[in-house]
Amino acid sequence: MDAGLLDAGWDSLEAPNPCHRWPERHGSLERMTTRIILDCDPGHDDAVALLLAHGNPSVELVAITTVYGNQSIDKVTRNALSIARVAGITGVPFARGAHRPLVRKLETAASIHGESGLDGPELPEPDIRLDPRHAVDLIIDTIMDNEPGTITLVPTGALTNLALAVRKEPRIAERVREVVLMGGGYAVGNWSATSEFNIVIDPEAAHIVFNERWPLTMVGLDVTHQALATPEVLAAIAAVGTAPARFVGELMDFFAHAYRDAQGFDHPPVHDPCAVAYVIDPTVLTVQKVPLDVELTGTLTVGMTVADFRSPAPADCTTQVATALDAPKFWALVVDALERIGDPA
Repeated sequence: MDAGLLDAGWDSLEAPNPCHRWPERHGSLERMTTRIILDCDPGHDDAVALLLAHGNPSVELVAITTVYGNQSIDKVTRNALSIARVAGITGVPFARGAHRPLVRKLETAASIHGESGLDGPELPEPDIRLDPRHAVDLIIDTIMDNEPGTITLVPTGALTNLALAVRKEPRIAERVREVVLMGGGYAVGNWSATSEFNIVIDPEAAHIVFNERWPLTMVGLDVTHQALATPEVLAAIAAVGTAPARFVGELMDFFAHAYRDAQGFDHPPVHDPCAVAYVIDPTVLTVQKVPLDVELTGTLTVGMTVADFRSPAPADCTTQVATALDAPKFWALVVDALERIGDPA
């Protein structure tokens, strides 16, 4: 691993602020394994998030669910299964989820992720079968079949599956440990001047999720735009020398060109694994407890995530936002996960 990625103050960030019904968090990898459902729309950065979750011993993937977003539900579901083969993920149920938003027309991000949703590398044929359940039912069953406070939801795409699940079975809101989502931004947008893609493609679903009484952390563009795949980062990934590491390099090569052309970034921001990294080690992010909501009717601001930074936040606030990222520590986790995955047969 590149020693430079391990520098920059492992203990320099403060632990997250406490919040009503907030689970106990620890700033070390030496802690209990967190059991997560990763709800994703792979997607280049979702692929890295999936590899990070699979490769880190502090996380146990108990289910992987898919949702439309970066591409159609059929394409992102196939992508998830292909990533599973690259990484050697077995024994984890994969389920196909929502194919469109609750109310609005389907919108995808082919300009960023390509026609397949995962353009760049040659994708292997999947060798595992989907769970027969819809993703919404797999989410509900997994939460209800486990002890309260033991399952963390990590959505990195549209929030449609979570909204449908909590409407179908409201009891899950009191049983999940927490929700750590990649989406939104309190000061910046990317799909519009004020709104981030995962939120704006189904703002009604996001509104449901943000207003439930589960502990929720929003990992938005404010920090994910700091998770840049720079030449130093790509060199550290390449040095791992395994097939999954080469896969990530090929992903980032396409992603870099797409982001440069579409949004003018010199180096592509890798959004989704930031949420997984926070679950692994909360000191990767600095967070602040603030009330959050989602704009549904603004002519120019629909899909905007509105964070109320007036202090102090109400004592019963269940939402917080990430405000800073320790990028070297974040990338060190990604490289470490790739090293641990090795070269699956």
